[in-house]
Amino acid sequence: MENVSQEEQLESIKAFQSTILKSENALVNMTQKSNNTTLLQKRLQAFYIGLALLDKHWNQKAHSYTKEDMTEARLVLIGLFPSLENMYAKSKEGSPQKTLLERRIKAFRLAVQAIHICLSNGD
Repeated sequence: MENVSQEEQLESIKAFQSTILKSENALVNMTQKSNNTTLLQKRLQAFYIGLALLDKHWNQKAHSYTKEDMTEARLVLIGLFPSLENMYAKSKEGSPQKTLLERRIKAFRLAVQAIHICLSNGD
């Protein structure tokens, strides 16, 4: 996995925590409106796993996810890159939105790397 500074690690963890919080709130709202939540639940699970695997890699924290869970999470995170990069390209230079997307993309890329390492090592 690429070397990242302590600051980048913190930013990545915060990006995941923010994404998780927003997704949990969206899930509550969608459930109240009886909307289909399958896709959001799948993404939220991928976010939990991504955060846990970054924590494992950087802070040696244990996780309880199976290979299947990690494989699915990796695919979900990879599947988000095209839309994130598209939004990033359309956002205004120097805007908070662009910064948020930049950090989120970086965090997701690092999580995909961490998941790949865990799957390769049989963790």
